[in-house]
Amino acid sequence: MIFFEKVLNSLLVIMMEKLLSFPLSADTLSEAGGAIALARICSEFGCSGVEALWCGTDMPDIGPLLRGYHLIFYPDWLDFWRGDTAALVKKFGSREAYTSFYGGSGSETLLELFRADVERAERAGARYGVFHVADVSIEEGYSYRWLHSDEEVIDASADLLNALFYKREPPFPILFENQWWPGLRFDKPSLAERLLEKVSFENKGFLLDTGHMMNTSPSLKTQAEGAQFILRALDSFGSLSKEIRAMHLSMSLSGEYCRGHTGFLPPLPEDYFERYRQNYAHIERIDQHRPWTDSSVLRVIERVSPDFLTHELSGRNFGEKLRAWRIQASVLGDIT
Repeated sequence: MIFFEKVLNSLLVIMMEKLLSFPLSADTLSEAGGAIALARICSEFGCSGVEALWCGTDMPDIGPLLRGYHLIFYPDWLDFWRGDTAALVKKFGSREAYTSFYGGSGSETLLELFRADVERAERAGARYGVFHVADVSIEEGYSYRWLHSDEEVIDASADLLNALFYKREPPFPILFENQWWPGLRFDKPSLAERLLEKVSFENKGFLLDTGHMMNTSPSLKTQAEGAQFILRALDSFGSLSKEIRAMHLSMSLSGEYCRGHTGFLPPLPEDYFERYRQNYAHIERIDQHRPWTDSSVLRVIERVSPDFLTHELSGRNFGEKLRAWRIQASVLGDIT
């Protein structure tokens, strides 16, 4: 029986679609050399297409290359959704600042933004949509002292999604992605189960981000330790792990940085938008999006056997991303 299970898992891994994470705009497509060149790049790395992310401008049509879609997200959104003006003014400094940041003054603003993004993804032919289940303010990202509980974030996420799709099922599966902030971290199966139960529509599942999972354990020192950590978490999920339908593949070993740069609040610019820009570099140091170079990750992929696996890697320019994709694709055996 064990032999046949291994054979089946191997077949499922072969059948899964591999994708490249790709912020999609006229500029990024031009940087890649156009749609035909992007298709060649995908093929070179054993991928069938891309998981696209809207860049805020008109999104070019790349036809069947667009396989997945990462829905828009605001890291800090729960107080805005609840209409907690006192909390928002405390964070942003003024009502004008937070309405400028979100593009409106109430929860309907978020719903309108998500409706437009779902429609954008549906028109593009997306096979699934990724939804972040997390909430973190700029200050929390440094202090690691949370304003909201996991349960609050999960319940509010379910409320938003149920309001977004109260008239119909989503046009594609909505896959809930883990973070290392309050919300869905994949460290407590009961919270993942709570989310599934509270979201009222059926077309849903999970997406496991390996780098985000590693960020929940700053003590990790090697990729092999990271792979084993993720496997132990999957063990605790039991049959619930079957709901993981996709993966974002990257690795992050940022424990040393976290120990020196979190747990306290450093001096920050008074202007919210300046704080936001400064914070972006801080988050990139925590969530490294580096390629796996250790084959231990293959055990994680085999265990999950996702329908979609996306190389989600960073780079200061397109050339650096190409090198990162090549490194990780070679670990998966897709190039030599």
